[in-house]
Amino acid sequence: MSDPTANELDKLVLLAEPVRRKLYEHVVGQHRPVDRDGAAQAVEIGRSLAAFHLDRLVAGGLLEVEYHRRSGRTGPGAGRPAKFYRRAAEHQVDVSLPSRRYGLAAEILADGLERSSEPEVVAKVLESARDVGERLAGAVAPAASGAAGLLEVLVANGYEPVEDADGVVRLRNCPFHALVERHRALTCSMNLALLGSVAAQLADANLIAERRPPDDFCCVAFVPAAIVGR
Repeated sequence: MSDPTANELDKLVLLAEPVRRKLYEHVVGQHRPVDRDGAAQAVEIGRSLAAFHLDRLVAGGLLEVEYHRRSGRTGPGAGRPAKFYRRAAEHQVDVSLPSRRYGLAAEILADGLERSSEPEVVAKVLESARDVGERLAGAVAPAASGAAGLLEVLVANGYEPVEDADGVVRLRNCPFHALVERHRALTCSMNLALLGSVAAQLADANLIAERRPPDDFCCVAFVPAAIVGR
């Protein structure tokens, strides 16, 4: 039987190599998949070396590959599909020594909450989430305020925020991803309560937490107050 902790440690070892780690950080920091040329240019190394490290990350389960033509054309004369890299959809590295299974505890608690027929139980969970949101916002550095303070909270808690052309802040990562598939309604409601509380405490950011279709992002987005409801 394979040792889950050893498998996770192997993934961390892959990222111990500085160039490989820079490539990984570049790929996961982009909105779209990255090809070898773009990755090599971004970290200022040769294409062959970039390809070697990128493929090691794929073999280790940290990245995934997809193929498509850069031009978007199809059919004869369109050229060969190029190899692109993106973060592995199910990738997560979670190592503790000795082994701890906090995710399993969360799964059990979420399942128990959903089995309860008492609406007050879920209401208490959302109340707790709002309290945690207040605490997170209260920990923002004194020099940070407004949108900077909000981004500080999001980055510190693994949400990977990005701002689109309309000023909407979308979240490329959901820290509760492991619970979403089996407990989506509860998890997304908890997440909205948490982030809504953060936004309310940092009201000078003029951003409102709203539920948005996930479409490869977290289910919550921060929308400028001027365009809420559009």
